[in-house]
Amino acid sequence: MYSVQKANKTFEPYSEEKVIDSIRRAHIHHSIQGKVLAHVNNKMYDGITTREIYHHITEFLGDTGDHYAKARYSLKEAIMNLGPTGYPFEDFISKLLQEEGYHTKVRQVLRGECITHEIDVIAEKGGKSAMIEAKYHNSPGIRSQVHVALYTQARFVDIKNKNHIDEAWIITNTKTTTEVNAYAQCKNMKAISWSYPEGNSLRDMIERLRLYPVTMLSSLSSGHKRILLNNHIVLCKEIYKDNSLIKTLYLSENDYKNVIAEVNFVCKQG
Repeated sequence: MYSVQKANKTFEPYSEEKVIDSIRRAHIHHSIQGKVLAHVNNKMYDGITTREIYHHITEFLGDTGDHYAKARYSLKEAIMNLGPTGYPFEDFISKLLQEEGYHTKVRQVLRGECITHEIDVIAEKGGKSAMIEAKYHNSPGIRSQVHVALYTQARFVDIKNKNHIDEAWIITNTKTTTEVNAYAQCKNMKAISWSYPEGNSLRDMIERLRLYPVTMLSSLSSGHKRILLNNHIVLCKEIYKDNSLIKTLYLSENDYKNVIAEVNFVCKQG
């Protein structure tokens, strides 16, 4: 039995089921799912990292010529590429919640009973409002620790009465520790990480709403993606609805068509 080194340096047994599940979640066509698994198994050795497994899968998908499938499998990395600052991630969370029916505002400065706070996202729905700590990490091995939950709760206590805030949330693109989840449950705080809670994690929300980040697009250079993010264009869906949003990138006619084709594929097949 092979062991796999995770991003946090711990080990777990290799699982073909996990590989197949990740392929299915990315909507890779069923006709090549077995071939992808066979490719990974052929590269397997004891102590292989999850990063290497990911590389072997994207390598295989790229070699098939289906670059759209490769992009779709790269969702987690695409979210991490929203950096280097946390602002695009805050914009992404804001627009994700808007799709869920929330009215949102980003980077709001609120006066508390003791001090002033800049809140990443304020979300309002059904007469209730929540302050959201959007915790962005650019490495998969980093977990949000309990101090994040502690200071989020402290900020919530300071601003809630003066600003009519009802709830405190933490949303992160990696993982939270068990202490964070336990503290959040104890304080009626909502904690959402990449894979928690089951069925309503950040990954689940993205896939359910089909709101994929522009950093997923393989047809755009990193520089072009940065221009879009700097202009608060963070979703493929925004380009899908309004193709003119990429006119400012001054793409060639062929590159423009490739981007639109990939955006259409991602949004329609999500």
